[in-house]
Amino acid sequence: MPTRDAPFTISGTREIGRELVELATVDSTNKHAADLLSLSKVQHGAVILAHEQTEGRGQRGRTWSSAAGKDLTFSIVLQPQVLKASGQFMLAKLAALAVHDVVAGQLKWGVGKRDEEVRIKWPNDVLVERRKIAGVLIRTEVQGERVTSAVVGIGLNVNSTELEAELGATSLRLETGREQDREALLSEICLRFEHHLATFRSGDQAWAASYTERLYARGRWADLELDGEPFRARPVDVDEQGRLLVEDEAGEVRAYGHDRLRFLRS
Repeated sequence: MPTRDAPFTISGTREIGRELVELATVDSTNKHAADLLSLSKVQHGAVILAHEQTEGRGQRGRTWSSAAGKDLTFSIVLQPQVLKASGQFMLAKLAALAVHDVVAGQLKWGVGKRDEEVRIKWPNDVLVERRKIAGVLIRTEVQGERVTSAVVGIGLNVNSTELEAELGATSLRLETGREQDREALLSEICLRFEHHLATFRSGDQAWAASYTERLYARGRWADLELDGEPFRARPVDVDEQGRLLVEDEAGEVRAYGHDRLRFLRS
């Protein structure tokens, strides 16, 4: 149901957000979007926005906390015409890059901040320095070798100021020192996602190079955990299956999924 007299609108896009479902509260925007999709009640490009999300989830089932009316929690519905099941992680890459673009743009207005401090941390986080500011989570429906539909969930800490310190989280308000316009940010993220999606469809790999350049710890030695054991390696890239390519201390480059490999918190 609408949450205020003046509902949000998404402006500037041709495809993403032409249909906007705005909710006061919901358990999970990803779950709600998937339910609407299963009932054929939303179409490609629809955005499900909740001003409060009570059961948001991140990678490995972790809880995604957001403050009611202060942050952004939304999901984008996609019905890709041509996307192989093996390449579905590309959607998470495109979304993370879109969020990165918008966060980096806002940091230019922060005191002493630089946009190069913003990084995409595999598999699904956006960081300011080492503090988490956003996360992306996708769910897909696959038939044979093709993705028939997808839901791209995005959570961005916007105006929260009371964040759990042990999680190393931050928000745009904390980083810039000023309150942010959530509606404008929603439009900007959808616009950037639409742009990167169009580039991907065209076969232009410029977006992929941009993603790689912004990868957290790329080219630096990082402390990770592989199959439960300490592992030191240098991140190189992320392949289309969503595996992190790393160079180990022996100089060998291998790919690992997030079910086996994870960053250790520093």
